[in-house]
Amino acid sequence: MKLKSVNPYTEEVNWTYDSFSFEECEAYIKKSRAAFSMWSSLSVDERTKYLARVAEVLRKNSDIYAEIITKEMGKPIKQSRAEVQKCAFICDYYIKNATEFLKDEFVDTGAEKSYVTFEPLGIILGIMPWNFPFWQVFKFAIPTICAGNVCVLKHASNVPRSALEVERVFLEAGFPENVFKTLLIDPKITMEIIKKDMVDGVSLTGSVSAGSEIGELAGKAIKPFVLELGGSDPFIVLEDADIERAAQAAAKSRFLNTGQGCIAAKRFIVLENVIEDFMKAFELEINKLKIGDPMDEETDIGPVAKEEFVGSLEKIVQDAKKKGAEPRACGKECEKGFFFRPTLIPAASADMEVCNIEVFGPIAPVITVKDEDEAVKIANSTEFGLGAEVWSGNLERAEKLAKRIRSGFVAINGMVRSDPRLPFGGIKKSGIGRELSHYGLKEFVNIKAVVVNK
Repeated sequence: MKLKSVNPYTEEVNWTYDSFSFEECEAYIKKSRAAFSMWSSLSVDERTKYLARVAEVLRKNSDIYAEIITKEMGKPIKQSRAEVQKCAFICDYYIKNATEFLKDEFVDTGAEKSYVTFEPLGIILGIMPWNFPFWQVFKFAIPTICAGNVCVLKHASNVPRSALEVERVFLEAGFPENVFKTLLIDPKITMEIIKKDMVDGVSLTGSVSAGSEIGELAGKAIKPFVLELGGSDPFIVLEDADIERAAQAAAKSRFLNTGQGCIAAKRFIVLENVIEDFMKAFELEINKLKIGDPMDEETDIGPVAKEEFVGSLEKIVQDAKKKGAEPRACGKECEKGFFFRPTLIPAASADMEVCNIEVFGPIAPVITVKDEDEAVKIANSTEFGLGAEVWSGNLERAEKLAKRIRSGFVAINGMVRSDPRLPFGGIKKSGIGRELSHYGLKEFVNIKAVVVNK
């Protein structure tokens, strides 16, 4: 099988690679097992010294990596560069905090000594998506490796060059071989690796259907797993919100990465007495976005990552039209590339597909509600529970409302962002487990109790 990297702007093939056979994967994973024996014996302080060199490599080569990201999946170059810088930041965070997070916790039980210690599990398989081809890998790999595990990566098939470059980052930083290993494989071989008990844990960022399948396989093998799945994040605007600020954040949150983000705001739920002001301000902000060549530093909206996404997004808009909406496309048409113009859907309703699925693209439905109770009801009405945003001038009111929203993250008067300092993950069908923070660091460890008596 060939893995093709296609430029979504030029529609040309960037690179082509041969995928690995199962036998090749088996051989690499055996080497990873040997690497684990050595890597897990190091202290946390010794491991974090390697992370410092990873951060150096990322910062030194950020322009190179950014260009690869943009060529493979169409992200505007300034956003690609920011993505690489964020990968360096996660290294900084765990360099500073991992030793403290993983130190033994002593407990008074009346014995001579009682404590909880955190020991790595072994080989952790990461199955990662294309939308943030560096960040998604690093937010999985850095805490996992820091805890003493080794990682094997199955990346999305449309970003093979990014997958290989990530491996090279670790090697250039001086990591021992096979502490981090990229496997260029298809989903079938990925499933076989889990079924045949070749890894000790699995972390997936992907769709609900993929999460269900991976969760079933890992469960049968009695392996721990973390699932970071879809989102349909509500963006609630109360009548006392700063409308201009909310509209600016709405445009950024929805259209960053051309709307291809799990934690992007996807449903805009606005109280009826400010709906007109919000709609005017929101559309004004959308029309400010520059659409075009993602290698242009001024571009805000690039192409979507795959050609087939354009047709899928059009079907979502047509469904809304059939159900009474009057969608408004903003910005200019582009002559080449897999472009979909940013589209506003006023007066959206809960029966529309756009309000019920995870929309990966630049479409923004706006739902009008009469009060905050209705806003909460609609916010909680989907199968997802990843993130949410609440905009209000009354912080006490906003915090009370935030507690009523069923999600893993709520941002008040700001955007939902993954941040190494905070746990990241969802509830309901948005996932299981947490990444980042000290919580994510301990997802793939044996939390072992030790009691010492005389």
